[in-house]
Order: sequence, then C-alpha cells, then structure tokens
Amino acid sequence: MRLILFDGPEEERAKFYPLSYCRPVWELRCGMTALGEKLIGKLGAQQVAYFVPPYMADAYAERVDGKVNDPSGLAGDDVLLVHGSLKAATLDVAPTGPSEVGMLGDLVAYVRVAQADLGKLDTGSIEAFLASARQALPQVSCRAERFEYVWEVMLDSPHQIIDDFKAAGRSGIEGVIEEPSAIRGNKNDVYVAPGCEVHPMVVIDATEGPVFLDEGVEVHPFTRIEGPAYVGPKTILLGTKLREGCSVGPVCRLGGEIEESVIQGHSNKYHDGFLGHAYVGEWVNLGALTTNSDLKNDYTSVEVIQNGKKIDTGSNKVGALIGDHTKTSIGTLLNTGAIVGSMGMIMATGQPLQKTIPAFAWLVNGVVTKGFGRKALYRTAATAMGRRKQAWTPAIEAMWEAVYELTAPERNEAIKRGRRMAS
Repeated sequence: MRLILFDGPEEERAKFYPLSYCRPVWELRCGMTALGEKLIGKLGAQQVAYFVPPYMADAYAERVDGKVNDPSGLAGDDVLLVHGSLKAATLDVAPTGPSEVGMLGDLVAYVRVAQADLGKLDTGSIEAFLASARQALPQVSCRAERFEYVWEVMLDSPHQIIDDFKAAGRSGIEGVIEEPSAIRGNKNDVYVAPGCEVHPMVVIDATEGPVFLDEGVEVHPFTRIEGPAYVGPKTILLGTKLREGCSVGPVCRLGGEIEESVIQGHSNKYHDGFLGHAYVGEWVNLGALTTNSDLKNDYTSVEVIQNGKKIDTGSNKVGALIGDHTKTSIGTLLNTGAIVGSMGMIMATGQPLQKTIPAFAWLVNGVVTKGFGRKALYRTAATAMGRRKQAWTPAIEAMWEAVYELTAPERNEAIKRGRRMAS
C-alpha cells in the first residue's frame, strides 16, 4: 500500500492562512509532531507520496524524501489517499480493502483504491484522480474529525502533547540536569533527551502534564517549563516562562512569557514580551517586548478576519497567527485574533495594530506600504536562514514569488487605503 497525502481545494487551504502559504496543511505542528507524521504513524505507511499546490512543489520536494506531485505515484499498487487536515486519532480506515471514497460533507477525506480498480481512474493528475474516483467508486461517510481552521490546530495542541507523550513511551533523564534544579510532579512525566542541557536554577513542572525536551535543547537559568510542553531539537530557552500547552519546533531561541502556543520552528522570541494562544511560523523574529493579546476584555469569543470574512472562533482565547519570515520591531502590540501575513516588516505604533496585516507588508506608522520591496525581504530571509545553516534556494524564491502574486489583491487594497489616509 502506498499512502498519498493531499490537501485542498484552495478554498479549504485558505482557512489555514497565513501558515499554509508555504506548506501543505499536514506540515502544521500539533502536539509533539506535525499532522502528517501522525497520519503516517497511524496508518503504518512505509511508502509516502505527496500532492501539494503546484507553486510550492519544487520547494517542498527539497524537504521530503517521497515523490511530490508525481502522477506515477497514483498507479502500480494499492493506494490510500488521505486529506492532510484529518485528525489521525479519529481516522478508522484500513490501509487496504475494497475501493471507496470517504466523504466528510462535500470534502473528499480519503480514497482507498485496490490495484485492480486503478484502471477505472484517471491517473493523469491528482485533480483528475479525485474526480474520477468520485464518479467510479462507491462513496461512504467518513467518521473521522478534521481541522477546519488554523487556530483549531493551536487550540488542540496541548491535548495532543499529552497523547503524543504517551505514544512516544519515553521518560527519564538521558541528558544533563545541573543542580540546583527542581522537577515538580511525577518524574515519569518528564523526558530529557540525549544531548539536552538543563542549567542550574530551572523548574520543570509536570503536575498538569508531561514535559518532553528533545535532543540538543539548552535551558538557561531561571526558566520555568510547565507541562504539557514539547520543546524541539536544538531550541534554546533563555530564562523563559514557558507556561502550559506550548509546542515548540526545532532551533528556536525563546525568552519572555509564552502560553499555549505553537511555534513551527527556526523562529526567535529572544526577549521579554507575551505570546499567548498563538501560532507562529518559521523564520519569524519577534522584537523585544512584542506582545499579543489573547483575551478580550469582555471575555467573549474571539473573532478572526480571514479572507475578508469575520469568523467566530468559538474560543475566548485566540492570540496572533503569524506567517513565515515576518519580523516585528521592539514594542509591537498585536491584537486579539490578529492575522499577520508572511514576509512582513512590522513596526510598532505604541498601540495595538490592526487585526489583519497582509503578506509582504511593510507596516510603518500603522500604514501598509511597499517599503523597499520583496527583494529586500528575500535578502533578509536568506541571511536568517544562512545563520541556521539553511539555504535560500531558487525553488524557495520561486514559491515566494507565487505567494506574492497570490496575496497581491489584499495587499494592494491595504496600500491604497494607506495612501488615502496619508493624503
């Protein structure tokens, strides 16, 4: 059986903006791993292929081992196609069996095709394959649950950390914890991986959930880590108040106070400031005292403006959703439920900024401008990646060029508004 992960259509992917501009939905982090890792583990797949939006295919192929957007992966064997937004724990589908299409409302959740039935389907493209499968194969109701919006991934992450910790089956101290330090709660709910260094005067509090510090993590003095928490490889915590429910990807530099947030990886929040109920992409740098609100003063549920539509999240705790490669200045204040697009340069105004900031925006004095243009942003991105021994490749730049065009309408309208305000 070959497992194929896909997402879309585009109107569904748009619900995960700004994090899905440069990655498929299944790459979003939830708990200790990404959504796709959970699906692959649940289904026991040995062979995995991927279908992503064409503009990101070359860049994504540089990151994974499996075939990307290769129609040959749709033929030659039993195949199981699974939508990347599904919650793995709720997916109860045998990898092999009779051919069928699993539907969640109007969304194709999965397609299972026995090799003998492949001849009935159009394997020329993923779109043709899915369309022909819906016509030729029996349709069944899929009972799995899925994420519909990016903030749902963030809100579910603390619970996923607990489940992932149990599934990992690892506990104990394999790295180094220097004294004096303190572990509160059950020590079986703490795992310190090989190569991890915990300096003196650190508190690891597992009374409310497990704490997993992955390989190469470095924890500086006066840090407090509250479970459930996952800290990814080679991340450094610098006197951080890492409160409950945080999932942190690899190679981050974090300080200040962080609560129930997901940080995809390779991002910096080096200094004081508060980040709460937020989802932060990769290669983000949050300047000193950057702070987001995650609770309205009247305690009502938070509304997010996404793709021009106001959406009630159903939660009274939603902070900022920040796209990749965005930089904020010192003292930046982000509103409750703010969406900050990728590749932004955000300058503080001394008051909370607007709820939506488009991608590639240079926000100066609260006004969206073109700034010094996208090429300057690319040079900054290349420099940031080079400091982490990562390359800014032609494929990555081509992907961001496509994102620039994709996000142009919203940005251009914001620039026009800014010009009217200035005139």
